[in-house]
Amino acid sequence: MRKYICFLLIVTAVSSCKQKEDAKESRDFTVQGDTISVSKESSLAGKLKTSVTFQETYYPSFSTSGVVKAIPTKYAEIASPFAGRITKSLIRLGQRVAAGSPIFEISSPEFFATTKEYYQTKQEMILASKNLRREKDLLQNKVGVKKEKEEAELDYELKKKDFENAKAALQVYRINPNHLVFGHPLVVRSPISGEVVKSSIVLGQYLKEDAEPVAIIANLNEVWVVAHVKEKDVNLIRNLSNVGISLVALPGRNIHGKIYHISEMMDEDTRSVEVLIECNNANRLMKPGMYGTVKLTDTPTSKILIPSSAVLQEEDDNYVLVSIGNNKYVKRKVTTASATGDRLVVLSGLNSGEHIVTEGTFYLNDAR
Repeated sequence: MRKYICFLLIVTAVSSCKQKEDAKESRDFTVQGDTISVSKESSLAGKLKTSVTFQETYYPSFSTSGVVKAIPTKYAEIASPFAGRITKSLIRLGQRVAAGSPIFEISSPEFFATTKEYYQTKQEMILASKNLRREKDLLQNKVGVKKEKEEAELDYELKKKDFENAKAALQVYRINPNHLVFGHPLVVRSPISGEVVKSSIVLGQYLKEDAEPVAIIANLNEVWVVAHVKEKDVNLIRNLSNVGISLVALPGRNIHGKIYHISEMMDEDTRSVEVLIECNNANRLMKPGMYGTVKLTDTPTSKILIPSSAVLQEEDDNYVLVSIGNNKYVKRKVTTASATGDRLVVLSGLNSGEHIVTEGTFYLNDAR
């Protein structure tokens, strides 16, 4: 029985304390609709600080991740178009090469057969051309036969077509027929000007038709930084004036770039758009594969900026407390976006010259 009485006393005491706390809260402020009235006698009145809103210059910006990549038109992976064995290497790492410069030589039976067909069809076309001229001369001097001239014309057209096909077969593999020497190994050449950034050429190595590239030529004086901008931020990049890049490998160095292209397609998996940023890399500090942060800054505009401490969050909406005098505050719904530091830019809901609570809002967070 004593235990039961003690339990009742404890419950009564706790209930009494809770009632006192509730009474104290009710004396601190009252709520009527969206208006909160704070009692002048409460200590809460001195904890609420207000500031006047005003327009100021704001540079819309946001950050995203980015990776350095070589520009595709200035990057070439060199592989052999035919199966065969490497007989000579003509480059070294770091070497500067021009478009058309020899990279390596390869002895290939397939290449030999292709060049043989090229020379054979060329010779057959030349002979057919000579025969056609002879038949035309005979017919012109009235000692020839028209039918034989027509057959010579047909034979020439067929031989010419065979030659053009053989020539096209070489050009598909970027082989210039003017550089061919019958019986010599194939000389694989660079399609672009640049620097040898990778070489795995081994003398005597046998390469299959589908072998991996054995050399990479790249011009890295300019590179791209590839960034992915989220769907919600796409409209902010249409008229960007400045792009700043900070790489993990180069802390403290601010790199500037310009937007080269904004993809017209959105990645359905990541809900983002690819943005290509062109950067000068004459000093060669930026290496393909480096990661970093891309800060995109739009042209300046005038906006109201408020501290994040001024914003109340309720479910999916944000509110501020607008002072209407006499320790009364109205909850106002606002739309905001991240700005610099601990400040938010107001997109809608506030006007210049209004007084809002900037400190102590959390004391009224549960006001209903």
